[in-house]
Amino acid sequence: MGYEVSRQTGSHLRLTSTARGAEHHITIPRHDVLKVGTLSAILAEVGAYLELSRGELLEQLFGR
Repeated sequence: MGYEVSRQTGSHLRLTSTARGAEHHITIPRHDVLKVGTLSAILAEVGAYLELSRGELLEQLFGR
């Protein structure tokens, strides 16, 4: 989706994308398991930035 790791602070990664012309940052916890709510929020934020519905985003990520 065009994101690259821009920095790491403790157990969190900051990813940055410029896929739509403007920078977009998202913070991802670097844990063995993500809580469902955390993953859902991350997907919602990425989908909003890319102007994709949740279904469209999942299709592009996982081919479903």
